[in-house]
Amino acid sequence: MSRNANVFLPINFSEMKERGWDEVDFVYVNGDAYVDHPSFGAAIITRVLENAGYKVGFLAQPDWHTCEPFREFGRPKLGFFVSSGNIDSMVAHYTAAKKRRSDDAYTPGGKSGARPDRAVIVYCNRIREAYGDIPIIIGGLEASLRRFAHYDYWDDKIRRSIIFDSQADLISYGMGEKQTIEIANRLKNGEPISSITDVKGTCYVCDVEDTPLEGAECPSFENVVKSKREYAVSCRIQLDEQDPIRGKLIKQRHGKKMLVQNPPMPPLTTEELDEVYALPYMRTYHPSYEKQGGVPGIEEVRFSITHNRGCFGACNFCSIALHQGRFVTSRSKQSIVEEAKLLTKLPDFKGYIHDIGGPTANFRRTSCEKQLRSGLCKGKKCLAPKACPSLIADHTEYLDILRAVRSLPGVKRVFIRSGIRYDYMLKDKDETFFKELVRYHVSGQLKVAPEHCSAHVLDKMGKPHIEAYIDFSKRYFELSSNAGKQQYLVPYLMSSHPGSTLNDAVELALFLKKRNIRPEQVQDFYPTPGTVSTCMFYTGLDPYTLEEVYVAKDPEEKAMQRALLQYYDKKNSGLVLKALKKCSRYDLIGHGSKCLVSPEKSSYQNKAADKRGVSYGKAKNKKRR
Repeated sequence: MSRNANVFLPINFSEMKERGWDEVDFVYVNGDAYVDHPSFGAAIITRVLENAGYKVGFLAQPDWHTCEPFREFGRPKLGFFVSSGNIDSMVAHYTAAKKRRSDDAYTPGGKSGARPDRAVIVYCNRIREAYGDIPIIIGGLEASLRRFAHYDYWDDKIRRSIIFDSQADLISYGMGEKQTIEIANRLKNGEPISSITDVKGTCYVCDVEDTPLEGAECPSFENVVKSKREYAVSCRIQLDEQDPIRGKLIKQRHGKKMLVQNPPMPPLTTEELDEVYALPYMRTYHPSYEKQGGVPGIEEVRFSITHNRGCFGACNFCSIALHQGRFVTSRSKQSIVEEAKLLTKLPDFKGYIHDIGGPTANFRRTSCEKQLRSGLCKGKKCLAPKACPSLIADHTEYLDILRAVRSLPGVKRVFIRSGIRYDYMLKDKDETFFKELVRYHVSGQLKVAPEHCSAHVLDKMGKPHIEAYIDFSKRYFELSSNAGKQQYLVPYLMSSHPGSTLNDAVELALFLKKRNIRPEQVQDFYPTPGTVSTCMFYTGLDPYTLEEVYVAKDPEEKAMQRALLQYYDKKNSGLVLKALKKCSRYDLIGHGSKCLVSPEKSSYQNKAADKRGVSYGKAKNKKRR
């Protein structure tokens, strides 16, 4: 199909008939509204299926209260693919404090409530009601990260693999293009879904006696429910075997059944990625949403380009390692430039490309040559706590792409808004990329993610120590000044991550005060499925050492940790006071230059301290003497 012939996939029976179809091969059920843009996984998978010759109906945000909406296209010839959307439905609905969100960026008009909690499970059960034993394949982030027995923050318990509660036949985990086409082709050729058990990048269920002999076995569902130590062991096995080169088959018993995860599917090559991103996306939401105000989620990515996949940074609180993987692959320069040219021809393009990025914008290849032969090292990180001696830090290719795109007719500016690993940048002996980043690709402020300043907290996060951020920020401001620009750094910070005590939060507050950093937003740690940090949150153990880890779970303590990061905000003064007293840091209460908060006004000694401009701690100690 040429770009001139671009059309959306049918979203209902009448649109299917307009195409001259009597039936579809597959129905793709999605918890998001239909946005046909390559930043949306559902758009990629459905276009890949279409490109392979399959007729696909796109059923977006169906009413789940009955099974009738799932009959919209009639019984599909080959089966259903089901996803909750771009993010986990529980994360879409609830904050880290488990409060219901009022908005949803992936729903028309930005309104919450268009999908159910645990959307994959609900959708699949409705499909079973409607069509019985029809093939159902689940994928996307929600299914992928819940493929093993997992801790569920919202239920505060271990749930079994999502394949059981959803009654699906297969889980397609990871990015999914290759396994989707292999499954579709085998179903087309008449193979029953029950016999499709050897596709890489998929999970299936079998009787215990039919379990493959090879591979690694995790502690069973029953054992991880009983023992937090067993759960930690299970998490480590799962994370260690997600490498496309050396990863093993993984088994986990659930009662009389065995969950089997086949080894990971190899990532797409550069040529294959180029083909995926050259498919005829409409690059916007379906026009039926226009009267509702459109879909807000498109705005951040409408004029952005994804150039890579995977992240060897592998922060412990990030789910990319278990979903996309740590193995970095990237598109060709030509592919990226062609997409940029396409953006310039869109009617509402104003000359600004908002991002050329990905999970980590400045990664274009694996971090070392060994990964290409042997895969990524087990239990080790490429960048934390310090960069591996084998690391190859080179921005030459990325810089060449940025130069090519920003020189295109119609392009005024090219920004980089997705994550940049500044520690990786510092290891590049050639500073050209750093200089051009500051001069051409920052829109006044650059967002980076030091997350914390305490070394032992950063170790639990899998992040570099704060010295890397200090070195980077110093050079960033020097280069900005040299370029005649007044630019800022916006640091992402996280409170209450496993390992972080109230004293650590005080240390971070002092770090911010010393450097006059006033973060407008901070993030409480959010225990989402599939991460090392969530395992630590639930078990109180580091899965790689089995050593105990402090975890802040009391709501008041978590509120105090968060408040300390914004100590300067008057609405936080009560919590900051309470936290400092709890830590016996009276020296930080008062009006002295090193103090974090003013003292309470109720006592005489506090008023006296206020007048002298000394700290509450000094006044208190003087009275005692």
